[in-house]
Amino acid sequence: MPFTLKPLPYNPADFQNFVSPETFSFHHGRHLQAYIDAANKLIAGTDYAAKTLEEIMLTSSGPLFNQAAQAWNHDFYFACLTPEEHQAIPAKLKTLIESNFGSVADFTRNYAAAAAGNFGSGWTWLMQTGPNKLKIMSTSNAGNPMVDGFNPLLTVDVWEHAYYLDYQNCRADYIAAFLSHVNWDFAAGRLK
Repeated sequence: MPFTLKPLPYNPADFQNFVSPETFSFHHGRHLQAYIDAANKLIAGTDYAAKTLEEIMLTSSGPLFNQAAQAWNHDFYFACLTPEEHQAIPAKLKTLIESNFGSVADFTRNYAAAAAGNFGSGWTWLMQTGPNKLKIMSTSNAGNPMVDGFNPLLTVDVWEHAYYLDYQNCRADYIAAFLSHVNWDFAAGRLK
C-alpha cells in the first residue's frame, strides 16, 4: 500500500514565534509530499512495497534510502512540535537530560550549538543510546540515528526549506524558536 501524507496534529496558525503557516504549507505539503511520492515510485513492484518506512530505511541504500528516510525524518520532526510554548519536560526525561548533560539549560545550549553547527543540510537529534544514556547527534542529508541502532527522541530539521522563508540565513534564531515549541511529551513517550 502506498505511503500517504499524514495530516499535521495541530493547526500551523496556532504557533507563535516559530514559523509561518506558509512555511508549514511548503515544508509539510510540498517537501514531505515529494519525499513520499518519490518513495512510493521507488518501491512500486518491489519487495519494499510491503515494508514500513522504518523497515525500508534500515534495509536500503542510495535513492530509496534517501527518500524513505527523508519521509520518516520529516514525519518525526512534525510530531516533535507543539504550538504550546515552553512545555514542561516529563520527570523521567528531565532526570535523564540532567544526568547526561548536567542541566536542561546545558542540554539546550549544547543541542542548539550542534544544530547551528550542523554543516549544510541535515538533522540534529536527541537520541537514546542505551538505558539511561542520551546523546546529541547531527546527521547530514537523510541520515537517521536508527541506522546506527539508536532510538531518536527529538529532531530539528536544519535543511533551509524548514526555516528560510521566515528566518533567511539566521538558523540560530530558528533553532531557538524550535526549542521553545518542543513536544516533550512526544519525546518522553519514545523512551525505552
